[in-house]
Order: sequence, then C-alpha cells, then structure tokens
Amino acid sequence: MSGFHEVRFPARLAFGSGSGIERKTEIVSLASGYERRISPWAVGRRRYLIGAGVRSLVDTAELLGFFEAREGRLYGFRFKDFADFRSCAINATPAATDQAIGTGDGAMAAFQLVKAYGGVVRDIAKPVSGTVRVAVDGVEVSGFTVDETTGVVTLAEAPAAGRAVTAGFEFDTPVRFDSEQIELTLEGVDAGRLTAVSLIEIRV
Repeated sequence: MSGFHEVRFPARLAFGSGSGIERKTEIVSLASGYERRISPWAVGRRRYLIGAGVRSLVDTAELLGFFEAREGRLYGFRFKDFADFRSCAINATPAATDQAIGTGDGAMAAFQLVKAYGGVVRDIAKPVSGTVRVAVDGVEVSGFTVDETTGVVTLAEAPAAGRAVTAGFEFDTPVRFDSEQIELTLEGVDAGRLTAVSLIEIRV
C-alpha cells in the first residue's frame, strides 16, 4: 500500500500554481456512425503545476525540503486547492446542511463525507481539522467525531430511519508529486528560478 503523510503543502508556495481536472473516456465508433462512450472513472482527477518562476531562496529551500521529505513521488500529502476547498460556494462559509452524506436507518452511525458536482459525487477523505459541521434533518448536532484521515463522520447516536444526514466542511486534496526531480537555477544571491513541478490527485 502506498504511503501518505498527513501534512499539508505550504499554502504560501502554492500561489501562482495552475490547476485542472482530467477525465478518462473510452470511445468506440460504430459502423452506423454513432459512438459508444464509457468512463471507467467515477470522478475526475485533479492536476496542479506549482513552483514555476523566480522565488526567494527561502521559498525554494522550503519547496526542495518538502519534496525530499516526501521522497519524490513515494509519499502523498495534503494540498489546498484554492479553487475548490469548501463544501459550499468558494466565497461562502460552510454550513451543516451543505452536502447530503446519508440517510439514517436506525442502526448506521458512520457516514463518509462527500461533495456533489451535479450528479457526480466525490468522496472527501481529508477534511480540515475543526471545520466539519453536521446536521440531522436540518438541525445541527454536536455529538459526532471525525476521522480526519478518511473523512468518515461517526454520530454519537444512529439517526432514525429516513432522517437526512448532511455536513459542511473545508477539505484538502490528497496528492503526490508527479515528477522525480526539481530543477533550480540561481538568479541572484537571494533568488532562484524553479521549473514547474506537477502534482496529481491520488485515491486514498
């Protein structure tokens, strides 16, 4: 099993990064001219480009140290995607009713945090400590615990059958470096130029 370090990439070093989402679609062209399209991926995969441009040697040393501590591509880590890190709109404050995470059956008390993008539902495995709020049938509750390494919320009491369980939160994206090397060019006594370093989302 691949390793993961529960540490966040320094947010200061992420400014100026590029980001995007990739999908995997298999397309078969039929003799009739129609197409058959399927996707083996339930959700998209995020990619980021960081580090490009001139930076202070303090910043470059921190980035190089972070890369070395992760042993390049070997260990995953947390990354704050400034374009998508809340259960709600990016300019709003998370509320306990933001995302539907399950329905009570009178026995189950554990629910996985998720975020819906239309009909696509993404598991959220790396919630930010202290940000998770939970409601049952629209009423916020305090009796719950959160596994911040998996995103599983466990209520103190199992909700009664048919009761909606919702949550609001901030979250990090689990990623790893997608390059085996980082190149640095000294631009002056206190500045260096780094080549762009790619990060890729991982499933945990």
